Amino acid sequence: MAGYRKLGRNSSQRKAMLRNLTTNLLYHGKITTTETRAKEVRKMAEKLITVAIKERDNYEEVVVKSKVAKKDENGRRIKEELNGKKVTVFEEVEKTIKKDKPSRLNARRKILSTLCSVTDVPKNGRKKRANTVSVDMAKKLFEEIAPKYAERNGGYTRIVKIGPRKGDAAPMVIIELV
Repeated sequence: MAGYRKLGRNSSQRKAMLRNLTTNLLYHGKITTTETRAKEVRKMAEKLITVAIKERDNYEEVVVKSKVAKKDENGRRIKEELNGKKVTVFEEVEKTIKKDKPSRLNARRKILSTLCSVTDVPKNGRKKRANTVSVDMAKKLFEEIAPKYAERNGGYTRIVKIGPRKGDAAPMVIIELV
């Protein structure tokens, strides 16, 4: 007996589908799919959440200096003339950043290799291209999802049966984060 369900697809298609379903589950909180797909997605999602819980506080805060362009009240860069050329004026700013320790960095890379990239498109149709933002799913796992389940030992998802699908009568379920 195999350790996983083949879902009627070859391995590359199956992996892509499961990665997409897992990403959508973690991004939206719940998805509707067939029962067999949900059981496979549950395996992947729970492993990722467990990794995120173990490594959520494994970082150090570091103060770094960076150069930032000075801006005027309209948000435009301030430029001054130097040797006949216009040059942007920079100022030095100290920032505090979170620097991952090696095990958390490995966990972040494992999460990013499993999940797909997500772009958040605004709901209204205006300025779609300008307001589209790329979502860091590893950051979302570490900062939003992992603290929520820190006190829980497994069982981060729930599968609720909703009946057969119209057309082929496949058993449909809602899989959601508890």
